[in-house]
Amino acid sequence: MPAAASTLDTLLKRTFGYATFRPLQREICEASLAGRDVFALLPTGGGKSLCFQLPALARPGLTVVVSPLIALMKDQVDAMQASGVAATFLNSTLDADESRARLRGLHRGEFKLLYAAPERLMLEGWDENLKKWNVSCLAIDEAHCVSEWGHDFRPEYRQLAKLRTALPGVPLMALTATATSRVRADIVTHLKLREPDVFVASFNRPNLTYRVIPKDQPSKQIVEFVRKRENESGIIYCASRAATERVAEALTGRGFSARAYHAGLAGDERARTQEAFLRDDTRIICATIAFGMGINKPNVRWIIHHDLPKNIEGYYQETGRAGRDGLPGDCLLLFSAGDVAKQTHFLDEITDEREQQVARAQLRQIVHYAESAACRRAELLAYFGEKFPLDNCGACDNCLEPRETYDGTVVAQKFLSCIYRIGQNSRFSVGLNHIIEILTGADTDKIRRWGHDRLTTYGIGAELTRPQWAAVGRELMRLGCVTVAEGEFATLGLTPDGLALLKARTPITLTKPMATPRAKRVAIRREGDIACDEILFERLRTLRRKLADARRVPAYIVFGDTTLRAMARYYPETAGQMDGIPGMGEKKRAEFGETFAAEIAGYLATNSRQAFE
Repeated sequence: MPAAASTLDTLLKRTFGYATFRPLQREICEASLAGRDVFALLPTGGGKSLCFQLPALARPGLTVVVSPLIALMKDQVDAMQASGVAATFLNSTLDADESRARLRGLHRGEFKLLYAAPERLMLEGWDENLKKWNVSCLAIDEAHCVSEWGHDFRPEYRQLAKLRTALPGVPLMALTATATSRVRADIVTHLKLREPDVFVASFNRPNLTYRVIPKDQPSKQIVEFVRKRENESGIIYCASRAATERVAEALTGRGFSARAYHAGLAGDERARTQEAFLRDDTRIICATIAFGMGINKPNVRWIIHHDLPKNIEGYYQETGRAGRDGLPGDCLLLFSAGDVAKQTHFLDEITDEREQQVARAQLRQIVHYAESAACRRAELLAYFGEKFPLDNCGACDNCLEPRETYDGTVVAQKFLSCIYRIGQNSRFSVGLNHIIEILTGADTDKIRRWGHDRLTTYGIGAELTRPQWAAVGRELMRLGCVTVAEGEFATLGLTPDGLALLKARTPITLTKPMATPRAKRVAIRREGDIACDEILFERLRTLRRKLADARRVPAYIVFGDTTLRAMARYYPETAGQMDGIPGMGEKKRAEFGETFAAEIAGYLATNSRQAFE
């Protein structure tokens, strides 16, 4: 029987300190409690974890949570225990005595939640344990790991379907923060979900601001960006291990708290770096994509991509690690044509033809995003099949500072005509680089061998540089005038619209390439910001850090920034006045309420309250 709505509301308020659900959370909880299989796609920061944690409290028995990362398990269990929930994890970090103690607790029914890696659940004899533990729900977190089409495929996730056989009557919940329609179908198939209730929330993260700027002295650009955010945590994603080291050194040399993180470091050093970041001992992590999945740090305020990501799905996932607490986050991508060339070179070395074809298509999509003059938010949502309802999001570079346009009729005619003439002359098509070589009059072996130096379009584009012609070509692709063939060579052709444009000589407006950002900035609408007494907020942060260090947990396990900012806005001077402060559950109010109230009262003894709209 599903729990009554009032039961869920009571548990939400009492345990987690929230008065309302986020979109789809209630519906997902109710479907799970009704015993149905569930597929839930909620963006990072959308409250996925609550969708299995709350039902676990509302039903008898044990909820088993499959999680791919050790750090994530410990983090979530710490947070659950801080809120008064009986939760535990089993993984390779525990010694034999501790593992046995936790197993005894599971046999005695002492826990409501168990976190474990998929490998652990597949060990011989574990199905017998699960049958004895009165498992009432299986929750598969990061479920996109089951799909080869996802950005983080893990073969061991495929084995989880065996749990259906071991526990045939137990409902299963699959959760992910990012998945295309193809990956969603894979999840349902490979995990053997039975007619699941499907919940797909909006991919929009309204509190994030997106910017793309030309990469030009990236170390200097990053230092300038970080200098304005010295007290904030952020992640800088780099394409190579060497780049993470180089950027970290550049930042530490200028006095910033930064560390590198990549797969080439020893495991214990990676663990120390991650722990330092979670505890705010290190503010900045310079990392490869090896870092981040399952990092449940809600107060990451910004993300920089030092290099071009491999695909949009990975980019969305990585930027999504900013602003998980709902407060504002900034996402900056440094873009250069050189990065595109590097990635293209790496793709040439992929031996599997199908894999190479997929990677090339993904690269074209992320380049399209980076060069596009359209709303960044609308572009990201469109990739996941969602339409953004507004013409202007008010929180990306293209909406805040629209790029200049120009009459591109002549250059478009030259480019389209070159494709047309090649097709007439050669009966085969060529790629973007070869077209640019014809337009700029290059003297190459291929041009001479194929007779392309005799085309009427040979050398007619000397007024533009090769990068400028590449930008024209890619924009004509985006506008639907030029097609790109799938496969190794990515040859270009004219679409019916492109052919019509060429023959009718229709005027066309093109957008100028990105320019280096101007010093003057347009004011950004900061979605999710909580105006508060910033001096008091810093005092509360210091107190939180002291309490967290004494308990050897990350600061946000005590309270998130959202909770501290609400306290610094409403000035509760007693624990009783903290009712309604978000994130203030009963156990946390009992443990920390008086301490924070005393800090606020002491502050008000020498400072006046501020008024906020």
